[in-house]
Amino acid sequence: MDAKQKCLFINAEIPKAKLFEGEKRDVHPDINVSWRISPEPFRISEADLKWFEELGLYLVNFYSACNLLYSQSVRGIQPAWVAEYLEIGKPETVIQYGRMNRFKTQLPGVLRPDILPTADGMAITELDSIPGFIGATGCLARLYAQLGYPIIGGSDGMVNGYADMIRNLAKKDDPSLAIVVSDESEDYRAEMIWLADALCEVGVKARAVKPHEIIFTEDGLLVEHEDHKFPVDVLYRFYELFDLPNIPKSELMFYSAKKRTVVITPPPKAYLEEKLCLALFHHPTLQPFWERHLTKHAYPVLQQAIPETWVMDARPLPPHAVIPNLEVAGNAVTDWRQLGPVTQKQRELVIKPSGFSELAWGSRGVAIGHDLPTEAWEVVIENSLENFERTPHVLQRFHTAKRVRMQYYDFDAGAMQEIACRPLLRPYYFLVENTVKLGGIQATVCPADKKILHGMVDSIIVPCAQMQ
Repeated sequence: MDAKQKCLFINAEIPKAKLFEGEKRDVHPDINVSWRISPEPFRISEADLKWFEELGLYLVNFYSACNLLYSQSVRGIQPAWVAEYLEIGKPETVIQYGRMNRFKTQLPGVLRPDILPTADGMAITELDSIPGFIGATGCLARLYAQLGYPIIGGSDGMVNGYADMIRNLAKKDDPSLAIVVSDESEDYRAEMIWLADALCEVGVKARAVKPHEIIFTEDGLLVEHEDHKFPVDVLYRFYELFDLPNIPKSELMFYSAKKRTVVITPPPKAYLEEKLCLALFHHPTLQPFWERHLTKHAYPVLQQAIPETWVMDARPLPPHAVIPNLEVAGNAVTDWRQLGPVTQKQRELVIKPSGFSELAWGSRGVAIGHDLPTEAWEVVIENSLENFERTPHVLQRFHTAKRVRMQYYDFDAGAMQEIACRPLLRPYYFLVENTVKLGGIQATVCPADKKILHGMVDSIIVPCAQMQ
């Protein structure tokens, strides 16, 4: 096939369930996805692939350390302000779920960082333990593998990695799984149905259901399939904890997990879903903790890869205090508002909600300093401080992804086009026993003039393949 034929093949083979339909107001009526289709995957060098493969264990190490840090803060072993930060804005029920002994050592089963390949190396800008696009990435991997590309993880790496994670949690080879998708996550329902069907093909009895479709009994949870009900071994929580008031039967699901009749992943630990964990990683007072609890390999890699991040604490500092490592024109910052009137170059910074908010996922709630006029940037700073007691925000240094060029098929012109663009890479890691499996890597490649990189109608979304 030539490049055009490959793109048309991908478009024609998109599942008939309209897996990637999404928002299609601004795309050609003949395209079956809400982004641009490239004839090739995004290429990863051998050195970068090795980095990604090693990163999985480092992230598990980081999550384990975060889990311990919170626990020790609650018990008074580490500073109390750590738990205070991680609990701000959360109702008592959510806090108590996170402290249950049943979930004490549990970590999320799926980890997906957002990574920018920059001129100075990789930058991990966010961590997500309830990521979307698992099924979508799995489907794209199969399609591009059919074209003969050496897809990272293989054609079924996403499905097999997810299946192995579920088997490990269930402690059996043929577990039953309920993927519970909330109304708030409705945009991802079709891909989770695809994932459930793909899991059934590899021996995991799986159903993607709405919360109200879960059937509670004292002996365990059940879901209906065709004309019968089957017991659930593992429940995959594809809903956010801030949305619990809108999740039917959420108390019964957690009750069943507490009674050990079902395993829930990710565990209900809202503190592990906060971006401010990245700020805690860079806090000077906590460096001895991180050095002690991260491996000798993980600590330097994460120090280099995680951008400097700060919690935008609205409380005034004492006269002698400064915000660590944050300066403007060589002068220490003592008040966040000092960042408002600075030059565009001096505000190459990002502000975003830390977590536990409908604005804390995707690109919603993200503000980039040098992409806004001064007045708008000052409003963002003020709003972030005003919301500190409800939804803490973080400030992070902005990193620019390196420029690449990629082809895509232009359905309007009926021809191939090539554009300059910047990639956002999202590896999917599945936790199995004491190790992790890299199931695949998704690349969202956006036009070079875009500051926020995310899925959009003029982005290219493809799986990654090893460079040959």
